[in-house]
Amino acid sequence: MTEYALWCIGPEQAELRPCAMGKGDLVEMLYSGISRGTERLVFEGRVPESEHTRMRGPAQEGDFPFPVKYGYCAVGRVLEGPLAGRIVFALHPHQSRFRLPDAALTPLPDGLPPARAVLAANMETALNILWDSGAGAGDRIAVIGAGVVGALTGYLAARLPGADVTLVDVNPQREEIAQALGCRFAQPLDAPKDCDVVVHLSATPQGLALALECAGQEATIVEGSWHGAGATPLPLGGAFHSRRLRLVSSQVGTLPTARAPRWNYARRMAKALELLADPALDALVSGETLFNDLPARYGAILSDTGTLCHRIRYTPE
Repeated sequence: MTEYALWCIGPEQAELRPCAMGKGDLVEMLYSGISRGTERLVFEGRVPESEHTRMRGPAQEGDFPFPVKYGYCAVGRVLEGPLAGRIVFALHPHQSRFRLPDAALTPLPDGLPPARAVLAANMETALNILWDSGAGAGDRIAVIGAGVVGALTGYLAARLPGADVTLVDVNPQREEIAQALGCRFAQPLDAPKDCDVVVHLSATPQGLALALECAGQEATIVEGSWHGAGATPLPLGGAFHSRRLRLVSSQVGTLPTARAPRWNYARRMAKALELLADPALDALVSGETLFNDLPARYGAILSDTGTLCHRIRYTPE
């Protein structure tokens, strides 16, 4: 039986192509999720050449820029292997069926709907960002950019005792989502100032400049966006030095140094799945498309600024 996957074959071009199955347990895909920020850069051919090796995804086929099979939010049912019958999450591209070693499959916790589990990779990123930020109880925290990772970062930060968390976004429709996740909401002109921690996730120069404006004396700004190829201007004049601001990067491919002695990637992924128990997080799934229809819709999904997590369904309802 031939299996198919979504391939980016040229700038803003995608199609379903036969693909390798891999080795290990056989998994039948139920859902996958589009991670809009990263996948848009891949689709547009904007992965910097210097990052071609580091940005290779698990089970990726092909090479950047094209043709390439890419993606990393997969939920499926194991058909063969030690986990047969279990629903699992895996870091795998959009593909009908695949094989992976059982160590690369994380069973879903009891009670977690498979349709929500497509958020697991984004939750894992949000958890890593929160660790990198050093945010603590009672802090005033701003998250600039209320996409999926931004919203999840705000959701986690809002669970810190006494924390005052504001999601900041140019799209006023994100206010309802912010409130559902326990956060305040502001548009850029009303963004909070004098924050203890600011997380930037808009992937725009304007958002990063705003993050600097929101930071208080000796505050930490975490850059969690991936800007892709090209230069990103950053205003480091003004009060940047006099306020002794601390600008740090966060990238999910590496565990924070302070946690590396105790945590590994498997433990972090299992925790990310546990953190998806709240039904309020269903608000972050902004649409759904059947796998066979994906090539025709992929570009529109990625270009739509209203897209949060777009879910791909592999079997008709």
